[in-house]
Amino acid sequence: MEIVTKKRMQIFSGRGYPLLAQEVADHLGMRLGDVDIHEFANGEIYCRFRENVRGSDVFVFQTHCKPVNDNIIEQLALIDAAKRASAKRIIAVVPFYGYARQDRKARSREPITAKLVADMLTVAGADRVVSVDLHSFQIQGFFDQPLDSLTALPLLVRWLADHYADEHLVVASPDAGGVKLAQKFQSRLPDASIAFLAKTRTAHNVAKTLAVVGEVEGHTCVLVDDMIDTAGTICGAAEALMDRGAKSVVVVATHPVLSGPACERLAAGPIERVVLTNTLPLPASCRMDKIAVVSVAPIIASTMKAIFEDQSVSELFDDDNQR
Repeated sequence: MEIVTKKRMQIFSGRGYPLLAQEVADHLGMRLGDVDIHEFANGEIYCRFRENVRGSDVFVFQTHCKPVNDNIIEQLALIDAAKRASAKRIIAVVPFYGYARQDRKARSREPITAKLVADMLTVAGADRVVSVDLHSFQIQGFFDQPLDSLTALPLLVRWLADHYADEHLVVASPDAGGVKLAQKFQSRLPDASIAFLAKTRTAHNVAKTLAVVGEVEGHTCVLVDDMIDTAGTICGAAEALMDRGAKSVVVVATHPVLSGPACERLAAGPIERVVLTNTLPLPASCRMDKIAVVSVAPIIASTMKAIFEDQSVSELFDDDNQR
């Protein structure tokens, strides 16, 4: 008797953002697996793989976009189904990690919901998790299994280099907490300088910009952040930079959460360009000339290939994803 073994890789997507999953599959020269997902009359989610996953490395793709809670539960159900169907390894691919901002107790009697999401992914059966530009690196410590935190930094820097090659750029952080991210951008942009804004937050999703630290007058400023939610912070920062004599403001962020009045604020604000990635679907109201979208599909595809082939992920990013 001869035993033949063959390593297999399969990709399945939830309903959160199948277009990105398909783009990733296209980069890998693969197809998305066939899965049945629907809801019962009472709103409960049902899923079933329509093909054999036994012995496969199964990548379960779901970004935690709206409706966030439904999409998280859907991914958990898919992971559980893969585990019960004897998948060899289950890798949860989460381009945008839901609840990432609830990563600590800022006030008494609050949950740490980012840890709860990590626990649920673990209990469901995920052997590994892949995400892009986590809100805080401490989330990696919420998992006992490996977590690959990718970064869109090289893609965004390349866009800036292509479109502002002749400009002296000032990379600015909208708050003191984002200075480290701004320094990463500055180090990859020749001759760029750095600035940041001091800010106080008075309530959830409400922020007030106080002062600009750094020389911005006459320069093109690049405001960098990991995400844009209601755009109050980023638009306030842009106004402060323009008030200090900046030539123009370009906003760069990985995750286009874009809640509530965000699109209207970006359209009306003193911002020349907004550069985002497609970790989340772009709302129709935000499809305007000043917004450019850079795809993260190539870095996710490269990472999935490296995982499947047991190769290094950090080397894909020159360790930029680790600091």
